Amino acid sequence: MKKYRYPSVLTIAGFDGSGGAGIQADIKTASALGCFSTSVLTALPVQNTQGVRKIYPIPVEAVADQIEAILDDIFLDAIKIGMVHTPQLVETIVSTLGKYKKIPIVFDPVMVATSGHRLIEEDTITAITEKLFPVADIITPNMDEAAILAKMKVETLEDLYTAGKEIKKLGCKNILLKGGHQETSTITSLFHDEHGNYHPFETVKFNTNNTHGSGCTLSSAIAVYLARGKTLFESVALGQDYVYHAIENGKDVQTGLGNGPLNHFFNPQKLIKNEMV
Repeated sequence: MKKYRYPSVLTIAGFDGSGGAGIQADIKTASALGCFSTSVLTALPVQNTQGVRKIYPIPVEAVADQIEAILDDIFLDAIKIGMVHTPQLVETIVSTLGKYKKIPIVFDPVMVATSGHRLIEEDTITAITEKLFPVADIITPNMDEAAILAKMKVETLEDLYTAGKEIKKLGCKNILLKGGHQETSTITSLFHDEHGNYHPFETVKFNTNNTHGSGCTLSSAIAVYLARGKTLFESVALGQDYVYHAIENGKDVQTGLGNGPLNHFFNPQKLIKNEMV
């Protein structure tokens, strides 16, 4: 009898009880795009659509144990890393993953929430750039996060180009600079590949507050498409298209009193079954 397996993605990220961002958004994204999702919890933020109230840490030993439990058992095709808010957590994730076969890694350097709440400790940035950037296949900072990494103001498309060059010096292979915070009718994100080439992606900006978790969703979608066998460029393009339509289909829905979630299931796909060789 033939045997099959699902393309599988691991998300290593923080919690969002309101269901719009973090691990919840990652699981919804993978599920909506036909992939099997596994998860490792790095932190327990207490939040809703209006913002983050408090963050409870998860012991680093528990994070390492979670990663090992999944990688010892599940056939993974890609990994998405989100919220890592301490140097110890960075070290734990990198050293634990280093024990296993290399799997494509998408790292979303979550530093600032949609509400503007700062989510990362200052000394964590150094640990991220020195240890996580070299092992990640692509990083996906938004404009606020690009400003922190490049140590400059990032407000325009021209700023994004300049910031990309500065961030590349930190040891990244590929960078997707997300332009969702641009105050223009058309927003542009920049894919900066490992060969120094830029590729802009333009989309219409919707008049909506329902963008909570859009960054988590995008990085997860990229990981999902990598797990499905697409190239990195294809995964970036398809991931952005998915997020665009998820925002479009959820733009007029009120879920809470603040920044609402995307509609992850606007066109859900069945779990993909690949024949095992």
